[in-house]
Amino acid sequence: MLENAGSRLKAWLAAGIGTVAAIAVAGVMGAFGARQEPLPVLVPAGRIETAQWLLRPLKAYSAEGENLYGVPLKPGAKALVLELEMTNRTAKSTKDYFDVLQANLAMVNPTKPFIVLTRDSTLSPELHPGMPGRMAYIWQLPDGTAPPASLELTVIRKTYKQRDNLYGLPGWFNPAPVGTLTLPVGSGPGSADIQP
Repeated sequence: MLENAGSRLKAWLAAGIGTVAAIAVAGVMGAFGARQEPLPVLVPAGRIETAQWLLRPLKAYSAEGENLYGVPLKPGAKALVLELEMTNRTAKSTKDYFDVLQANLAMVNPTKPFIVLTRDSTLSPELHPGMPGRMAYIWQLPDGTAPPASLELTVIRKTYKQRDNLYGLPGWFNPAPVGTLTLPVGSGPGSADIQP
């Protein structure tokens, strides 16, 4: 009977030590897994591929006014503007570009810029496959906020899936950052384009 109790005690101790060891290993693995590598820094004058889009940043500037590509800003409001060339690399016309750039600025709503085709001031147009379009992302600044010296952005890509898990339809899913982009902020729409 004592031998049986001793065997049980040894089994419980072994199980307890094994459990503690497993928890310790999991904790160490979790600590190392939580460490994230910094995102690549993208070259402002280069072309940036996001699978769905080919981007070429042109310039960033601050502007005032009610006549900024016809965007409905408050009278006298200041805005932060990014102009870039966007090429739709897919087979269909699309306006799935609202999440491709995220402003890293506490002063603006990073997910809600106005997006305009500069040649005719069309708000949020569909871009056709293979046809580059000069677009302006426009963030209205809160009243009394001075424009920053630089515009920091995170560029986002999506992955094409032939069938999604929910509806079984094709589309672009799983947004993930490509890298960060920093552009100097000029003064007014007349600022020069970035030279490649």
